[in-house]
This record gives sequence, C-alpha cells and structure tokens, in this order.
Amino acid sequence: MKNHVEYKTQGVCSRMIVVDAEDGVITDCKFVGGCAGNTQGVAALVVGMKVEEAIKKIKGIKCGFKPTSCPDQLANALEEMLES
Repeated sequence: MKNHVEYKTQGVCSRMIVVDAEDGVITDCKFVGGCAGNTQGVAALVVGMKVEEAIKKIKGIKCGFKPTSCPDQLANALEEMLES
C-alpha cells in the first residue's frame, strides 16, 4: 500500500516535509526549506527505513533551545501518515 503525506512543519526552519512510503517503508523524503545539508542528510538516512523504526529513532530530537527539530517534525509527519 502506498502512502503520501505533505506535512506543514511548526517551530522549525523548514516549511514542509513531503514523505512517501510503500508497504510501511519510506521510499522518498524531501524537506522544503531549512538547513539544506542537515535536512538532505536526514531525508537520505530514512529512505529504505520502516516508518515505525524511523519514528523511534528521531522522535523527540530538539534543535538547540527549540522544543522540536526537523527530525522531530519528520516523526510527526510519519505518525500522521500512519493515522491516515
């Protein structure tokens, strides 16, 4: 089964995260805005990973003094994907 989510981020530099998954495995991930090197790196690392595994690894990561981060927002996007 294919899943797609376009998640509008909150509290971080990136504006949106676009994620695709098939049969519970992330097939594509793109951040719109944010720190290009970091967001590209995170996106590359999660491709091929199971959605639930990615959530476990990145949920709760903070960026400096912010209560969230781009990886944490990606976990939120993936949770939204699972709920739909």
